[in-house]
Amino acid sequence: MIRASGISVVAGGKRLLDDVTVCVRPGRVTALIGPNGAGKSTLISVLAGERKPDRGDVFLDGVSLCRIPPLALARRRAVLLQQSSLDFAFTVEEVIELGRLPFSGTQAQLFDAEAIGEAARLAGVLPFLSRSYQTLSGGEKQRVQFARAMAQIWRPGEYAASETRYLILDEPTSALDLQHQRRVLEAARRLANEGVGVLAAIHDLNLASAYADDAALLKGGRVIASGAARDVLTASALGACFDVEVEILTRPNGQRAILV
Repeated sequence: MIRASGISVVAGGKRLLDDVTVCVRPGRVTALIGPNGAGKSTLISVLAGERKPDRGDVFLDGVSLCRIPPLALARRRAVLLQQSSLDFAFTVEEVIELGRLPFSGTQAQLFDAEAIGEAARLAGVLPFLSRSYQTLSGGEKQRVQFARAMAQIWRPGEYAASETRYLILDEPTSALDLQHQRRVLEAARRLANEGVGVLAAIHDLNLASAYADDAALLKGGRVIASGAARDVLTASALGACFDVEVEILTRPNGQRAILV
């Protein structure tokens, strides 16, 4: 489990996060939800070990992230940021292959081709592996970066349960059409079913409701609700989080529709 405990971050005299405690559990998809400026991206950078908090600590399976060597951490958790710039003329396959760099020179390198192929298939980018990354649309680039992150934590079946792995996603569906939004979250759901702990910042409340096991609502740098998604994603809690009126309907198939 990745556990952030009592996290506070201050920048430019502003408190971006204030005593935040959240968990990302293996085998579950956790949706991080909140309005713009709530602190979601800041929290993700702290959970990923890329930003040191001013107070509090983050633990991976009970060990503080600051005690885990960067290479060892990279082999167990992958991060997809909102924007990933790349100035070199890499092919799509080469970009995905970047996710395998932590395994260079190890036995796991033998599985690079399989990892790249499976990640590309799940992300729906197999048809343009040989294309230049720079020629892709924004949505296609986002899916390639998602494939890169998946390749980083991929394991062959017999090793999938050997250690806990985590996938941290900052708005992974922001540039995608409806079909590919669902494809990305279905891939995340599949990884969770294999034991991976997934955290995803998601703006679409209906997607969060459909795919998340757990949820955390962030507002003004503080967690105002967290727990099982069905308990957290209520009309009253979402209304308080976004300062709007929210209505939740139940469809005949049992799925919920969140109306704002």
